[in-house]
Amino acid sequence: MKAFVLTGYGGPEATVLREIPRPEPGPGEILVRVHAAGLNPVDFKTREGKLKTVLRYSLPITMGNELAGVVEASHSAGSQFAPGDRIFARMPKEAMGAFADYAIVPENLVARMPAALDFDAAAGVPLASLTALQALRDELQLKPGSRVFISGGAGGVGTFAIQIAKWLGAEVTTTASPRGRELVERLGADVVIDYTTQRFEDHVRDMDGVFDLIGGDTLMKSFQVVKPGGKVVSIAGTPEPQTARKDLHRGLLLTALFWAASYKLRAEARKHGVTYRFLFMHPSGPELTQLAGLVEQKKLEPVIDRVFPFADIADAFSHLESGHAKGKIVVQMPA
Repeated sequence: MKAFVLTGYGGPEATVLREIPRPEPGPGEILVRVHAAGLNPVDFKTREGKLKTVLRYSLPITMGNELAGVVEASHSAGSQFAPGDRIFARMPKEAMGAFADYAIVPENLVARMPAALDFDAAAGVPLASLTALQALRDELQLKPGSRVFISGGAGGVGTFAIQIAKWLGAEVTTTASPRGRELVERLGADVVIDYTTQRFEDHVRDMDGVFDLIGGDTLMKSFQVVKPGGKVVSIAGTPEPQTARKDLHRGLLLTALFWAASYKLRAEARKHGVTYRFLFMHPSGPELTQLAGLVEQKKLEPVIDRVFPFADIADAFSHLESGHAKGKIVVQMPA
């Protein structure tokens, strides 16, 4: 079968399309014929070696963190999924494998696709929507009347985050370019800051929470806009000690490393009387099933920026790394 394989760490030259043997499912696993797979910033960060501290892969390894496809086979006759079922999944962090004709997925990470979606749209749902759900519902604990600021609302995670925040009953303020304004307003954003002409910190105040998708200076300035006792959750900043313990289930060494690396951010948070949390999301079949229900109820809409043929996955990566996509980028496998 054809697979997009990481052979080393670095730039685009570290990846290659090649023929590899088709995998076989083990206990608790299913074999999926992949129809489409979503791209995410974690993919090029993995390729560049920026996640080697937390994700220790044995190279070469097939890349890809989310997929949509059809069940080909399962290891157990008692599986809840049968050949022919249309499914989607966020791949296990320690294995990846979505950028291939076939992939092995643990059953507990799999959910049935919403009937209303085709494979291309479904492939862009798992990682970004689970990230947004876990950040907004579990970490920020949004509820009706909450006020949340989401930086970068027109991106892959941002488009889901706006909709999930509105589903939770929150008032949403976000940033977007003039090109992205219509999109984020259609998805439910209440206030849109044009980041090309306005500084969000001059216009946003007294938020209950912030979901940071940008990092850098945007993250540092986000602490100013949260009211005392609030919380800033980031997926683009620096991991802090709770990331090592809660998200990665690692010990004292990584906890100490993240404590030192995040000191400046945590100090800035303390100065403003708020807390800082870096979220490393976890795959979950049951949560993905819940999100599929929101899609069926028309409360959640996947936004697809562009679909590339699998043979052009290198171009898909280039488009992803440009940072200009509105919504998700997907690669489509050959029929």
